[in-house]
Amino acid sequence: MCKLQTVIYCDNLFMRFLPIIIVTTAALAQSPQILATHTAESLRGASAVSRKIAWVSGTHGTYLRTTDGQTWVSAQVPGAESLDFRAVVAFSDDAFLMSAGPGGQSRIYRTSDAGEHWQLQLTSTNPKGFFDSMVFWDKTHGIVLGDPIPDESGRLKFELLLTDDGQTWHQLPPANLPPALEGEGAFAASNTCIAILPGVSVAAATPDPNIWFATGGKVARVFHSPDRGQTWQVINTPILHGPDSAGIFSIAFRDATHGVIAGGDYKHPDKDGPNLAFTEDGGKTWSLSQIHPQAYFSAVAYERKPANKADSKERIFLVGQNFIFDFRPPANPIRLNPKKKLAVKFNAVSPYPEGGALIVGPKGTIATIP
Repeated sequence: MCKLQTVIYCDNLFMRFLPIIIVTTAALAQSPQILATHTAESLRGASAVSRKIAWVSGTHGTYLRTTDGQTWVSAQVPGAESLDFRAVVAFSDDAFLMSAGPGGQSRIYRTSDAGEHWQLQLTSTNPKGFFDSMVFWDKTHGIVLGDPIPDESGRLKFELLLTDDGQTWHQLPPANLPPALEGEGAFAASNTCIAILPGVSVAAATPDPNIWFATGGKVARVFHSPDRGQTWQVINTPILHGPDSAGIFSIAFRDATHGVIAGGDYKHPDKDGPNLAFTEDGGKTWSLSQIHPQAYFSAVAYERKPANKADSKERIFLVGQNFIFDFRPPANPIRLNPKKKLAVKFNAVSPYPEGGALIVGPKGTIATIP
């Protein structure tokens, strides 16, 4: 896909079918700014607190932090050198790390002093456990999604862990969750297979109640709870699925009704979809995007910058292995390519509150988009 000279699009971000637009890749190509990191670790976690303060995480217990938006300092969590930190969620000096792996390799750590000291908060005790993604409403309310594990009756249920104080974690009762199907799982590719609407109600001092998570494998489904895990609806989607390597890899919502799912088959990254779909009803129904050709997408995110009357355009970042799509509807999509001589690839994205995004990838890749 990256060698094509033209890309054909039909913009359906709001499910409005428009005439096909032919975009010349060479004419529109831009390059994200690649930052020096002095690490070769594979990075899949990213958390942009601001343009200056951000954290990323990756293999061999590694995390990196910047306080000026340009210079990154790399370190390892003591005792975690064998772990793969697939998720990081940061609040300036406060940060949480989640590692993914079978059984005890799935853990949660926290620091409150910018990494000077780390507290091991939780280690999975289930040998079949495997953490996939972690998100927080604020620094005391968070949730972790794990692959299905057998409940007391032997039925497979996705594992959901919640914290209400930023210190202790409890499992959502499996009885609250619908069963997973045989061969269904979640992907720990970019810490974006679970979605919430961040923030806590000032009046009620409680998080927004919506939780969505996306699955892959034999099926590609979206689980939605409107009441913080008490009840659930499960929706089949038209995203590519079947092989263990295919399905929905990422889900994002900009409000309670508008959302996007993205994925594909990571073993066949150039396969042309259906890999992208949108909802306007909170996830009850999903409409395929008419963008063609598509590819495997590991992550998708909405820009966090608040819209104003002068500039109310929605913006979406869509991460492929060696490119990034920058959507600013109703303008045409733009494909952002790294310079060929750098040969970098991408895994995950975290939007800046001020606008733009932080992108991470293999071999210590960190990039920014204005």
